[in-house]
Amino acid sequence: MFSKDFFSQIQKQAIQDAIANAELNTSGEIRLHVDDKCSGEPVSKAIETFEKLKMHETELRNGVLIYVAITDKKLAIIGDKGIDAVVAEDFWDDIKNKLIESFKVEKFTEGLVQAIEQSGIQLKSHFPFQSDDTNELSNDISFGADQSK
Repeated sequence: MFSKDFFSQIQKQAIQDAIANAELNTSGEIRLHVDDKCSGEPVSKAIETFEKLKMHETELRNGVLIYVAITDKKLAIIGDKGIDAVVAEDFWDDIKNKLIESFKVEKFTEGLVQAIEQSGIQLKSHFPFQSDDTNELSNDISFGADQSK
């Protein structure tokens, strides 16, 4: 199965809606990237994807990337310098572990929505929405080599 076909249109919309809702109260940015495979460590691939998606170019360096490799069953959650400086050291691990538990029972969309919501809560507490905020990154899910979105 190709990553682009993993989620139904309804599931994709639910994930994109979760991203939009999580970002309503924060200046932070959340992205989901789904690959078919991940050779190597998922954190390294997530960092590479983070840069290709230009997530490090947000004004406050407060982007969060959820990276999932479907076939290899790997995932990583990383935050940019701004958010990592203010959340607990194990914060991303906590969200990742909850996501793994959801994936084990094949609740992929539900787990991702929950991870996005949890990320949004942290972003809101440290980077509240400002009246001049703009959506700096797309809410679309990016897939495989399609890292231009």
